[in-house]
Amino acid sequence: MKNMLNCCLLMGSFFLLSTQVNAQQTSKQVNQQVQAWLSINSTIRLSDKWGAIADFHVRRNNFVADPSFYFIRFAANYWLKEKVTIAAGYGHLWLAPTKEGWTTFVNENRIYEQLQMSSSIGKTGILQRFRNEQRWQEIMANDKPTGKLKFTDRVRYLLSFNFPVFGAKSKTSLVLADEVALNFGSAVVYNTFDQNRIFIGIKHTMSKSWSYDLGYMNVFQQKPNGYQYDMNHTFRWFFYYTPDFRKKKTAVTHMDDSRDAD
Repeated sequence: MKNMLNCCLLMGSFFLLSTQVNAQQTSKQVNQQVQAWLSINSTIRLSDKWGAIADFHVRRNNFVADPSFYFIRFAANYWLKEKVTIAAGYGHLWLAPTKEGWTTFVNENRIYEQLQMSSSIGKTGILQRFRNEQRWQEIMANDKPTGKLKFTDRVRYLLSFNFPVFGAKSKTSLVLADEVALNFGSAVVYNTFDQNRIFIGIKHTMSKSWSYDLGYMNVFQQKPNGYQYDMNHTFRWFFYYTPDFRKKKTAVTHMDDSRDAD
């Protein structure tokens, strides 16, 4: 219980700090939205050192009524140690228009690199992930691509806790996670702080290769003008597929996986 309390206090402090980054003097405008976010995320083990990552994500606005984005991502994954991996890969995002009357999706190409580590404090599992993304997003005018691209470099840090509150032998656990993202680059003027995502829910293991997490995610995102924000109240349901195709498998536990898109 003491470890759980300390972890919750740490997560709370991390969230408060992240929301203060690049605060503006202009009157803040916050747009409240309700979303649904579904995905399938795979981490495939091919050998003791090498594997692959592949994801597909769908996020909808007004719960499920309107599109927000579609996203695919894949990467090569390398195990430095059994609980420490590095990865590099590519992602493509189709972002739905937000201006009334526009119908053309914005294309975004993305290259990313990440370091992921898992550990534990007592029975509490901890996942940390550092990710760097290079993003090229289409610039639109009058609902059409201009042929120009906006480049940003985004740095993300995820901290996730897995609490076995339902008993040591239970296949269901409590998950508490927070991720902050910061923007860099010449195109970034007012929104160095990009967004903060805090998630609380359950994680359930269905088999050796399949699991899911289900719960509430709050996404607080700053717009490029610096004073407008989106507060997205998000129903999240992520599935995880983690097969191990090694011929001689060692007795290990898969790292808890809390990857997100966008």
